[in-house]
Amino acid sequence: MRRLLLALALWLAGPAQAVETLYLYNWNNYISDATVARFEARCGCKVVQDYYSDNEEMLAKLAAGASGYDLIVPTGNAVEALIRSRQLRPIDKAKLPHLKNIKPEFLDRFFDPGNRYSVPYAYTVTLIGYNTAHIRELGLPTDTWALIFEPKYLKKLKGRVTVLDSQRELMAAAMLYLGHDINDTDEAKWKQARDLILRAKPYWAAFNASSYIKELTVGNIWVAHGYSNDMFQANADAQAAGRPFAIGYASPKEGAVLALDSMVLHKTGRHPELALRFIDFMLEGENSAELTNLIGSGNPNRDALRTIRPEISDNPAVFPDAAAMERLAMMRDLDRKSRRVLNRIWTEIKLR
Repeated sequence: MRRLLLALALWLAGPAQAVETLYLYNWNNYISDATVARFEARCGCKVVQDYYSDNEEMLAKLAAGASGYDLIVPTGNAVEALIRSRQLRPIDKAKLPHLKNIKPEFLDRFFDPGNRYSVPYAYTVTLIGYNTAHIRELGLPTDTWALIFEPKYLKKLKGRVTVLDSQRELMAAAMLYLGHDINDTDEAKWKQARDLILRAKPYWAAFNASSYIKELTVGNIWVAHGYSNDMFQANADAQAAGRPFAIGYASPKEGAVLALDSMVLHKTGRHPELALRFIDFMLEGENSAELTNLIGSGNPNRDALRTIRPEISDNPAVFPDAAAMERLAMMRDLDRKSRRVLNRIWTEIKLR
């Protein structure tokens, strides 16, 4: 009788339903917990995230055999690399009714003509963040890459400066300061950038792509080469902690890197339909705005602007106007030969 009752209970409960899981490979802190929870509730699924702090790190992990990610959020040059290596699934735009929210200027970019594989997510500008109190006291300029490369300024900042631990980003800043295009692959110009970096390196505290927000916030570091959304976060944390200074940030007059991050479907993902639902969910203005309100990222979604806090949308370092956009450039992917040359130069920079 007991067996009969158990069998009846199982029959009434129906077959067990496995919860579908979306595997998301994303930048650290690049979506709010509330947004993830809302998507899980809407779709009756679970989202599992893995994180990276640099495109090169993400590409290397995939090249080493990492698989099973349904959705990744790479920057334009990394999208270009993933397309070239045939790692992405084409996107069915018919399943993205909210794609109309993306501003036209962020579509059809060089790394994915026609947006066959990618959908814009958010953007950042790589710039200089600084402790306003100390920089004012020292009388240093904040609108030029000279602040992190010129010894006449660095002598006043020795041990208080960090630069990104990213070969592409740091070389781009050096190339811009020298007046070169960030996508110029002339080895002689790269060596000029190398020499500029090596001249400045003794004054820097560290190559740092992960903890410079905290170092700025507590006052250990006075100048950092980093991303606009990170500087926004550092200032918010400093104000919340009642620090006697603010973290300012500005785009250098010589130009800066614009990083447009996009959502792409990896071929090894097992849930492409769920990934498409996630993309369309993130294209809704309210969900997209939540990301910007959380981390201070630039946002290509015009519907999101209705609910982005004015102190963010009015910040020209986060939302550059048309004139400022003219001074920004996106990085291109490198061919194999250029990548080898740059890797060799980067190794020399790190070892000397």
